[in-house]
Amino acid sequence: SSSSSSSSSAAATTAQNSKVVSNAKEALQKHVFPGAWVNIGGFGLGGIPETLLNELAQQKEAKDLTLASLTAGVDGFGLGKLFETKGKVKRMIASYVGENKNFETMFFNGNLEVELTPQGTIAARMHAAGAGMPAFFTPAGAGTIYSEGGIPIKYSEDGKDVVIESSKRDTRFFDGKEYVMEEALHADIALVKAYKADTRGNLMFRGTSRNSNPDVAMSGRVCIAEAEHIVEVGELNPDDVHLPGIYVDHVILATDNEKRIERMKISHDDGDDGGKSGSLNKIGNGRARMIKRAAKEFKNGMYVNLGIGIPTMASNYIPEGVHIELQAENGMLGLGPYPNQKRGQVPDADFINAGKETVTHVLGASTFSSSGSFSMIRGGHVDLTILGALQCNKNGDLANWIVPGKLVKGMGGAMDLVSAPNTKVVVTMDHVAKDGSPKIMDECSLPLTGRRVVDRIITDICVFDCDNGKE
Repeated sequence: SSSSSSSSSAAATTAQNSKVVSNAKEALQKHVFPGAWVNIGGFGLGGIPETLLNELAQQKEAKDLTLASLTAGVDGFGLGKLFETKGKVKRMIASYVGENKNFETMFFNGNLEVELTPQGTIAARMHAAGAGMPAFFTPAGAGTIYSEGGIPIKYSEDGKDVVIESSKRDTRFFDGKEYVMEEALHADIALVKAYKADTRGNLMFRGTSRNSNPDVAMSGRVCIAEAEHIVEVGELNPDDVHLPGIYVDHVILATDNEKRIERMKISHDDGDDGGKSGSLNKIGNGRARMIKRAAKEFKNGMYVNLGIGIPTMASNYIPEGVHIELQAENGMLGLGPYPNQKRGQVPDADFINAGKETVTHVLGASTFSSSGSFSMIRGGHVDLTILGALQCNKNGDLANWIVPGKLVKGMGGAMDLVSAPNTKVVVTMDHVAKDGSPKIMDECSLPLTGRRVVDRIITDICVFDCDNGKE
């Protein structure tokens, strides 16, 4: 009798302390207000809080919002729905906006302010907000227009004039290297997506859908989490809790779980050479040479980060006897090839690479948060980075993220990757542009991604080593 009364008392206490609310509307309506700052989890379409975003798009009080997220999503889905109504979003802070055409149109028509920020910096700023750190220093963006100021934030309605541009950031030298000071990114509301939650708000994530969600959750005055599964307290093993409930205020069951895949990639390789010959035959000779030459940069035991396109394709031609581990900045170490359905591998929205393509993972792989991923990068633990470029020069200056007034995609994680110490940076690109103009310059004419960062340039006709002054 005494044990049964204590059990019922414990159950009543658990129910009383539950953070679960009935739906997204109930969770949001007390906290949304005009001019609110909202940090949102996810990378591309991976790990985005679909249910909460769909409701936020309907909320009348949600206007003149400042949003911060790693990327700006796509038209008409997830984050994209918030840009369908003029006046709902005042400013967007993101590292990459290249997949959202409506967003781009709004920006160039003066209907939206856009603050482009390195991806690792966004994640670290969010993490800092939850960790009680008002600011920190990072090498990402030092010596570029990002730190010096002048990036367009808002255009006039006719798109001809820049109305607001970024300010100069404080910098400081440590051991002879320049670093940029970044302030914590606090939010009024943090919206995140988890795979599993218990009723006290402890969260568990799955695969690369963890990405920025733990960092976002920490950053909010109020954090609302949606989860695909909600379990009772005690059903999650403490070691399986990726984010403790102390950071979470409300939990809802995710009712919108389309989990759209942005770039479905499937391997059809079934030959002795893994289909390599066929894949190279589909592209031009110049690019095939770049891919094969880039693969020679791999050395046994390396941890490697590869950009999309040619760099990623080079991983199909790793020299015999060489074993490397691929790192993706959205939160995985040990990326495998595209899923092969003939081998029983099914494309999974929770396992994507930094190009938002479906991937598998190798034995011994691990997943982690965005801030953890960029800690690996910023800390110099990645041995080799291969990425594309718009322009380079002989001193290793790199430009690959913006063409002012014409193209605004964002720097993504590139500024973080190329500024990392002890990391060899290799660029693969066509020797000349489509109009025949040079891409290897005396001085880059486009805004830089990094100054004196590139070690080697591989083009379709030559290989160059840059005199960047690195030791």
